[in-house]
Amino acid sequence: MSKPYLAISIDHVATLRQARGTSYPEPIHAAATAELAGADGIVVHLREDRRHIQDRDIYLLSHTIGSRLNLKMALSDEMVNFAVELAPAMVTLVPESADELTSEGGMDVIANQARIEQAVEQLGERGVKVMVLVDADNEQIAAASEAGVDGIELHTGFYSEALDEEEVEEALDALSESADHAQSLELYVSAGGGLNYHNVAAIAAIDAINEINVGHAVVSRAIFAGLEKAIADFKAEVNRA
Repeated sequence: MSKPYLAISIDHVATLRQARGTSYPEPIHAAATAELAGADGIVVHLREDRRHIQDRDIYLLSHTIGSRLNLKMALSDEMVNFAVELAPAMVTLVPESADELTSEGGMDVIANQARIEQAVEQLGERGVKVMVLVDADNEQIAAASEAGVDGIELHTGFYSEALDEEEVEEALDALSESADHAQSLELYVSAGGGLNYHNVAAIAAIDAINEINVGHAVVSRAIFAGLEKAIADFKAEVNRA
């Protein structure tokens, strides 16, 4: 099997900046460092409440990074129109709640299928690939395929929060089965949500997963080890699989 790509989320670099209302630390610098450390892509979530990443960050990143920019966003007219204007390489549609700390699960694709189809058409005209965040649920994955998306991101939060070995194995089995199902539908498959240095290897070992997305764990380690080393260490864990 080929090793999955590693995409680094720099949202929490912006979180630190916004906490004090300063101009630093600069997410654009973080993205450049991540690429130098071996990241295959950069992920940012432009939330509707703008709690961390700001519009200017997206505009600057779109003109400065050398790898692929993946813009995570809600399925709203505002966000879709923004992405149509910007035309990043990839968009990942995610459910969004004002009181959540981070994405708590996948989108209900079945309930939103018609709107997703519309977004796929709008973004496709600009050459933007569209992903959707989903749980390990084959019916939701099938609906995503029917909506015309290019791929899915499997939400791994339930795996990351598993309390014992049995729960971990059940979660891994579910993720592996869903990844295989998505692959059979010719969808690109990424995975993310609560992944860290201790649990990512098992996810990276799933053959049908093409990409790993991580942010919080890497930014947290970077406080002590530096961002470049934190990313290099995480990539080593991914490659170990």
